[in-house]
Amino acid sequence: MHGDLAPILALLALLWLAAKVGGEVAVRLRLPSVAGELAAGMALGALHRFLPAFPDLGAHPALALLGDLGVVVLMFAVGLESTLPQMLRVGLPSLRVAVVGVVAPMAAGLLGARFLLPPGTPFLVDLFAGACLCATSIGISAQVLKERGAARSEEGRVIVGAAVVDDVLGLLVLTGVSGAVLAAGAGGGMPWGRLARELGFALAFLAAALGLGRFVTPPLFRLANRFRSEQVLLPSALGFAFLLAWLGSLAGLAAIVGAYAAGLILEPAHVQSLQERELRRLEDLVQPLVVALSPLFFVLMGTRVDVAVLAAPRTLAFALVLAGLGTLGKLAAGFAAGRGLRPWVVGWGMVPRGEVGLIFVAAGASLELGGAPLLPPPVQAGIVGALLLTTLAGPLGLDRTLGRP
Repeated sequence: MHGDLAPILALLALLWLAAKVGGEVAVRLRLPSVAGELAAGMALGALHRFLPAFPDLGAHPALALLGDLGVVVLMFAVGLESTLPQMLRVGLPSLRVAVVGVVAPMAAGLLGARFLLPPGTPFLVDLFAGACLCATSIGISAQVLKERGAARSEEGRVIVGAAVVDDVLGLLVLTGVSGAVLAAGAGGGMPWGRLARELGFALAFLAAALGLGRFVTPPLFRLANRFRSEQVLLPSALGFAFLLAWLGSLAGLAAIVGAYAAGLILEPAHVQSLQERELRRLEDLVQPLVVALSPLFFVLMGTRVDVAVLAAPRTLAFALVLAGLGTLGKLAAGFAAGRGLRPWVVGWGMVPRGEVGLIFVAAGASLELGGAPLLPPPVQAGIVGALLLTTLAGPLGLDRTLGRP
């Protein structure tokens, strides 16, 4: 037991320290910390490729398990930031921005991949590359809005509302495309019927989970409040989130879809009695787990990106073009907000992909098509490079736009 555990402890220490150092460097450069965590992972991955004696962190099963747990907890926390009533109140401007913000970058990314990737590349690879561009990381834009005193502005509210809907639409797209890949099998064709069924099934699962959950969770947490032991809220909430993630997996969906749905279902009113009893909000209890586990996911994601492949002229050009197309697609969404709103502010607020886009890439990296990985190393490296560029460009563009009269 001791002999098996000791190396894992050393590797975990290395990952956490690398994540913290990378995040600190990024923050000092006025960049999102997730960019630094990803860069730290890329450096560790390059170290293994130049020094084979250095451990291959990205291929370690125990570390991968902790990283996967981190992304499930992260999506649960993202869901907790919004409630179903808030989603229903986002209004038409946010809905329009969200829909255009998913469709436009996905279509642009698909066409860009179609023309830039080698001839004969399966259409599903192009489609997945486009799907990775439809996500939005609201946390990055929210920080810029807060620093500029614009969080409560009309544009700020539209960005936050659109990002909430964007998350749901993005997860539906991810589920549909992943299901289509699994259905394509060895032939690599495009099963449009399966794609439509997967999208409908994912939508039905979310609707059922959100609908039934609103009736099930209040009595469930009232029962938990009758427990006499201390610290009941966090284990109960995590048990609920992991249960929905498991049910989502049984239904053929990604586990993150169920975890996100669990966060949406758990409204403050459902856990109010437990929060008053423990004098802590559920979000505050979950946050330390996110802080501890999610960096593992991003660093490990970085270790799987071959820096030498990314630096290749063809891959680098692919990343730059994909980032440009993804940015233009989100900027177009800003003009769907309507009159009286600054379209450039809304558009730049929707540009960063951050952790959400990386989750999409990780899902694609685990899929196979025709017995080979769906995303070959050059394609995966190019998409990660594009996501990193949009994560850097988004807050810079938003900050500059907010500085204008």
